[in-house]
Amino acid sequence: MPGALVIGSAVVALLTTTPSSHIATPPYFLDAPTDRMVIEVVTVNGSGCPAGTAAVAVSEDNTAFTVTYSEYLAQVGIGAGPTDFRKNCQLNLAIRVPQGFTYAVASVDYRGYAYLEEGASATQRAQYYFQGSPETDQFTHTFAGAYDDNWATNDVTDIEALVWAPCGELRNFNINTELRVGAGTSNPEETTSFIAMDSTDGDVNTTYQLAWKECPEVPEG
Repeated sequence: MPGALVIGSAVVALLTTTPSSHIATPPYFLDAPTDRMVIEVVTVNGSGCPAGTAAVAVSEDNTAFTVTYSEYLAQVGIGAGPTDFRKNCQLNLAIRVPQGFTYAVASVDYRGYAYLEEGASATQRAQYYFQGSPETDQFTHTFAGAYDDNWATNDVTDIEALVWAPCGELRNFNINTELRVGAGTSNPEETTSFIAMDSTDGDVNTTYQLAWKECPEVPEG
């Protein structure tokens, strides 16, 4: 596992290669610094990201980073345990950026696959915030059965509402995600419904698009 970082009993791969080519420029991407940003995974917790099943990669041009999961799946019905209807993952990231710059998460693209019986439903939820900051971004998307296909969602923050990392301070960035499935009117004793946000084929990941701006100069004296 290249550049693996051991955190307690959890192992998270820190990849140095460019994420998959589908990454696009954020809608309000202006001036990304040329010096590299560095992301350190401080903690990773949750039933949706057991040890060794989540990886973080930074794009070479500093416009985005990705999180890739390999066992993030919620399900109800045949073969599902009593707590499998809800899976979650909490990532705490220390993001070090070039001096004189600050960043905000402008948009996030999630992808996965879902199979929902008629009458079943699923929810994908995400929350983002900086350590110690009362400002948060929270988004929720729902899916209704019958559904048998890939899914994709996009969380976009208006430029006026962007939450910027404090200039000159290292505030860890927290990402809390959740997948949930409800049987609804379907029969869980005879069927199985699930929603997954995983990447067993190496091609499904979550892309966090970044916006950048220069920090104001601090007057001397």
